[in-house]
Amino acid sequence: MFRPLSLYIGLRYTAAKRRNHFISFISLTSMIGLMLGVAVLIIVLSVMNGFDRELKQRILGMVPHAVVQGDPYLQDWESVDRQVQQHPSVLAAAPFIQGQGMVTGGGNVRGVALNGILPEQERSVSIIENHMLSGGLEDLKSGEFGIIIGKLMASSLRLQVGDKVTVVLPEASITPAGVLPRLKRFTVKGVFSVGAELDGNYTLIHMDDAAKLMRTGGNAQGVRLLVDDLFKAPVVAEQVASQLSGRHFISDWTRTHGNLFQAIRMEKTMIGLLLMFIVAVAAFNIVSTLVMVVTDKTADIAILRTMGATPGRILRIFIVQGAVIGLTGTLVGTALGILGAYNISAFIAWLESFLGHQFLSSDVYFISYLPSQLKWQDVYIISGAGLAMSLLATIYPAWRASRVDPAEALRYE
Repeated sequence: MFRPLSLYIGLRYTAAKRRNHFISFISLTSMIGLMLGVAVLIIVLSVMNGFDRELKQRILGMVPHAVVQGDPYLQDWESVDRQVQQHPSVLAAAPFIQGQGMVTGGGNVRGVALNGILPEQERSVSIIENHMLSGGLEDLKSGEFGIIIGKLMASSLRLQVGDKVTVVLPEASITPAGVLPRLKRFTVKGVFSVGAELDGNYTLIHMDDAAKLMRTGGNAQGVRLLVDDLFKAPVVAEQVASQLSGRHFISDWTRTHGNLFQAIRMEKTMIGLLLMFIVAVAAFNIVSTLVMVVTDKTADIAILRTMGATPGRILRIFIVQGAVIGLTGTLVGTALGILGAYNISAFIAWLESFLGHQFLSSDVYFISYLPSQLKWQDVYIISGAGLAMSLLATIYPAWRASRVDPAEALRYE
């Protein structure tokens, strides 16, 4: 049976038990280092992809993609709502009134963002209805002064559905008794959880109640838009505003949360480069391994040369040996990385449960768990880079082996 001599001898050198066990140990550590580097790089980039996905789905599913606001209010928001929905890139629109305040309950105080909405329209532009733990948007009725709060806020203020809270606005009202803060009693109608920072400071009330509380004269502050492409939101907002009569202000998610996504993208790039250096270090450990193999096999190389083996054939023998180490480490590392990327979320959740400690708290981070999203493009790039660096690392030792002088090598044998 025909076998290419270079491939046969290279594979035999790789599989054979060497007299020098230290060389075998170095080969094994090179393979393990490459394997771990590739696996860790795949897992870390998958986690970064997961954070990016969750932030887009959860944060941008709650906050507006774009808004068109009046100066200071929209006198005829129904007309504006109809006009903006005629734009081909606008999937849905809903009016809102926003304000800042404090909520007191259970003896504690918490700063909140008050969002006045129309429940029947809000569900078309927000994902909040899919994350309700109790109650629903339909429980917000005009005149009842109901409020929907996040899970983190409910836990902090020790509130449940049906409890009373006091909403205090940072504005004063002049009364016969003096200057008093504007406040109103609300009833908790529901609790939501999106697993992000919004659980601690985002509240929903009916827009009619918000208009009375903030004294907007029954007008909406603006209209929020749901667009078909997040990255077109700034352009869509400008196009929509240009078609409206009167003076309007526009904003979009790139101004309110754009820095967050840019930071994640930059972190992913920098972490990827840093971890790629780890893969490079592991790959170039193959250089030291093959240099020691060449030194150990100098006599064998000389004998092969005297039997007619050309320098090119000797070169290919050691390239095969180094390629086997690199290929094995890269493939095993890729398999472990894919397996880890698919199971890292469940493993961290189990670890948190076992230790009784939450690594990602909603008080500090936007996401309260470790997400993961495997992108095959990343897998191809990482595994390809690992293989390429492994092959590059074999060139110098293989070239050195091909330059062995048989007479010099066998002089003292």
